[in-house]
Amino acid sequence: MKLDNVNHIAIIGTGMIGASMAVLFTGNGYKTTMYAINDAEIAKGKASYDTYYKDLIEKKLVTPGQAVKCAELLNFTQKYEDLADADFIFECVVERLNVKHAVYKEIEKHCKNFKAIASSTSAISVDNLAEGLIQKDKLSVAHPWNPPHLVPCVEVVKGKQTSDESIKFTKEVLESVGRQVSLMMKDAPGFIGNRLQHALYREAVYMVEQGIATPEDIDKTLKYSFIPRYTSIGLFEHFDYAGLDMIVSIDDYLFPTLSNADKTPDYIRNLHDSGNLGFKTGKGVYDWSKKDIEEFRHCASEPYIRFFNWSLPEDK
Repeated sequence: MKLDNVNHIAIIGTGMIGASMAVLFTGNGYKTTMYAINDAEIAKGKASYDTYYKDLIEKKLVTPGQAVKCAELLNFTQKYEDLADADFIFECVVERLNVKHAVYKEIEKHCKNFKAIASSTSAISVDNLAEGLIQKDKLSVAHPWNPPHLVPCVEVVKGKQTSDESIKFTKEVLESVGRQVSLMMKDAPGFIGNRLQHALYREAVYMVEQGIATPEDIDKTLKYSFIPRYTSIGLFEHFDYAGLDMIVSIDDYLFPTLSNADKTPDYIRNLHDSGNLGFKTGKGVYDWSKKDIEEFRHCASEPYIRFFNWSLPEDK
């Protein structure tokens, strides 16, 4: 439910994350302004915003009338002065420290009312980010999962100088739009989710390199064995329920055989170096010319539909 003490949310950046967050905030009744560096970026952000709402309408989660009302809450600008009264600022520009620092400098120059800045970075330390701010106590990382308007989890990372008040405010804003906030008590590369996800990916690649199984059969095992379980219960819950005596016996036997690679595996590095980057180039581990991209996109978002819980406006 919309907070009474938040009247204006600013989003810096109009990429996929920025547009998706604009969908989320306007969908929950917040006046939202997206900052872009040029007309082309504004057009890109608006196109993504409209596409996300088109998908929501098709899934019957939002009516066309509600989408119109939500869009009325969204503005675009190329001037930081238009963000002067923003209460909460969500920064989601490219993953370059100098670019983010330049953004923070402009925010502090033109925006005098903000209570918190949250960066969507998935890689950069919150303390390194804070070097670009005078008001270091107001900065945290709020790492969403793509697409943020559907995936409810946001990892919030507290820096060494982040104030408890700023964290509390950021958490309240995110929870007001239905997000589940996972709070990290200290910074760590990859945060929570990507540390887990890439540990799994490392082992999956290792099994391919060792000739244990193909990517197709590994993906099949994931989709039809334990992954669906973790949409309802947690990892620690499941292992506790199974019994730690059994877990100890499995781990002692299994762990010596697992990958302990400390760099990108050759299987992935070779694909990368040959220009096969996955969907964006048409081929990676998979040949994407043989996949239905629309079907894939809908399958990727489908598991999160049950978490949809916005405070939408009444239909016209």
